[in-house]
Amino acid sequence: MSSTDARRADPDRPRADPATDGDHQPVVHARPRGTLLGPAFVAAIAYVDPGNVAANLTAGAAYQYTLLWVLVLANAIAVLVQYLSAKLGIVTGRSLPEVMGTRLRRRPLRLAYWGQAELVAAATDVAEIIGGALALQLLFGVPLVVGGLITGFVSLGLLTLTRYRGGRVFQTVVIALLAVLTLGFCAGLLFAPPSAGGMLAGLVPRFEDSTAVLLAASMLGATVMPHAVYLHSALTRDHHGVVAEGTDRARVLKATRWDVVLALLVAGGVNVAMLVLAASTLSGQDGTDTIPGAQRAIASALGPVIGVLFAVGLLASGLASTSIGAMAGAEIMKGLLHVQVPLLVRRVVTLIPALVLLATGVSPTWLLVLSQVVLSFGIAFALVPLVVATSDRALMGTGVNAVGTRVAGWAAVVVVVALNLVLIGLTVSGA
Repeated sequence: MSSTDARRADPDRPRADPATDGDHQPVVHARPRGTLLGPAFVAAIAYVDPGNVAANLTAGAAYQYTLLWVLVLANAIAVLVQYLSAKLGIVTGRSLPEVMGTRLRRRPLRLAYWGQAELVAAATDVAEIIGGALALQLLFGVPLVVGGLITGFVSLGLLTLTRYRGGRVFQTVVIALLAVLTLGFCAGLLFAPPSAGGMLAGLVPRFEDSTAVLLAASMLGATVMPHAVYLHSALTRDHHGVVAEGTDRARVLKATRWDVVLALLVAGGVNVAMLVLAASTLSGQDGTDTIPGAQRAIASALGPVIGVLFAVGLLASGLASTSIGAMAGAEIMKGLLHVQVPLLVRRVVTLIPALVLLATGVSPTWLLVLSQVVLSFGIAFALVPLVVATSDRALMGTGVNAVGTRVAGWAAVVVVVALNLVLIGLTVSGA
């Protein structure tokens, strides 16, 4: 029976490794294809989505520089896990969802894992649509539901661009949007320099109260994004293919490290800029617990041009990141369930929950913060399989994690799980 016939007879049977041919020999490219940089900058959009804006502004306004250490720690973890995800795609030619789809042989386990990963993708979609809607309301007075529809349809256009013009064109557009949002969110620092002493004090780990723990969890969920971990391995798989062991692979992995570090330096810098801008301009002011209130306060303190640039940055963040969320969700479903839903169909379906939430009248800012808390609970389900897979010599060969990398990976898992357990305890106790 052929492998195709076997899959028809047993639809739950995991698909063959796409990095091997019919004789189970690796399929490699003699040379890496195209530019070596780029995939990490696409994945980095997930680290500066509207959920980050809500979490960072709220933390800075409420606690000034106190939670700066959370961003620094989260960004360090993000550099590690994004590199591991990228390495998995380069060495094996498979995404993390594809690896998990092969390893979870029992259908109930695959469905359960897919369910939590899909919830993460849905929370991401909600945050990104809400962020775009808020930006359109701030800039043009568009009602939130209408703004959500516009954001959704613009993301449809970006996904259509990917389908008909290829990933490189999409990558260029996303990096351009990353540049726009970086300018929009960082411009205010030219007129409101942060306190150097406050920033140094903010690097000392501590929590002032239970609300600070909630914000820290949302900041962690907004910075170490599970869907970016799932997607990055697919981006490098599609960008480089499976690279032959030897000089070519070493060159690609070295370039990938630079790609990840540079991309997350930009994303991390933007997140820090948002928190310290809020700490220096919004602390003690009424009405800054929402993004519209924070934007008005920034415009009042620093001038209308800075206020407009901030709203433009928020719009670029929503438009770019919503497409990334849809791509991650599609990869999750394909890798775990072997079901391919067209990206455009998925975009339309996942738009509905965000529009319903916008129509309820609940504060969009707190919807964004809570969506990031949901993401924080999904981080461990992405990190643990990633560290296990990249530490598996049978899967990775000579690309297996070194001892130091394994230790760092498990340390990151411990930090994430510990913070989430504290959050669960506070929630159950009513604190």
